Amino acid sequence: MNSASVGFQCPSCLKEGAKSTRTGRLPYGGLHSADPRLTSFVLIGINVAVWVLIRTVGSASDLASRLSLSPRGFCESTGGTFIFPDALKADCTGAHQWIPGVATGAPWQVITSAFAHVEPLHIGLNMLALYFLGPPLEQILGRARFLAVYLVSAIAGSAAVMLFAEPYSSSLGASGAIFGLMGALVIVVMKVKGDMRSILMWIGINLVFSFTFSGISWQAHIGGLIGGVVLAGAIVYAPKERRTWIQWGSVVAVSAIAIALIVVKAHALGGSPTS
Repeated sequence: MNSASVGFQCPSCLKEGAKSTRTGRLPYGGLHSADPRLTSFVLIGINVAVWVLIRTVGSASDLASRLSLSPRGFCESTGGTFIFPDALKADCTGAHQWIPGVATGAPWQVITSAFAHVEPLHIGLNMLALYFLGPPLEQILGRARFLAVYLVSAIAGSAAVMLFAEPYSSSLGASGAIFGLMGALVIVVMKVKGDMRSILMWIGINLVFSFTFSGISWQAHIGGLIGGVVLAGAIVYAPKERRTWIQWGSVVAVSAIAIALIVVKAHALGGSPTS
């Protein structure tokens, strides 16, 4: 990887991209972005805006809890000192507050959790990673395909949280989407037979942190990584003659599988919108 004005560049990826200049298309069918940094900057802006909103009004409106992903809603005492996991919303009265969950009427958390942060260090690290990973991937995949990888990886991360995290846990942050971008970069570098040592080392270090430190949602990291690898593989290795159909069909298929797993798990948790 070579340092660039924004992020870093994969020399082999740039050579591959240069071959597409005469056709007006990027090597995997995407359109050239006038500014390959723009999508990443917009995503960073959305994340920062939500973070500022949470820090400004979150304590009063409980916004962070409503945007975070909880597989099942639960009742807790004011201030979060005690949790009453088996209580229903109707039972959560007095000095208690109801924390909504996907299985109990808050399906928006599947995507909003990927744009919500509370701690400055958390959003800082995630946005720094997006700053480095996003532009080179958009430069090689094109804006639409890059954005698809980002969002589908976020949903895949949420699906893994639903499946493997504690029902009464709470998860938030863009880490699932970021790990998806890491996985996508691995696939792109592999396709052009580039040097993968630096990106694999980066992923390995992050995975070690994911499983070593408490409070980190390893489920979102693994789910996002798998989602990014699978979708990027479909985008990069799709045969040219049927490329568009396979690529966007894969976006729909991976999203549908992740959403189906979320729905099945929510049903298994016994939740309903009126619970």
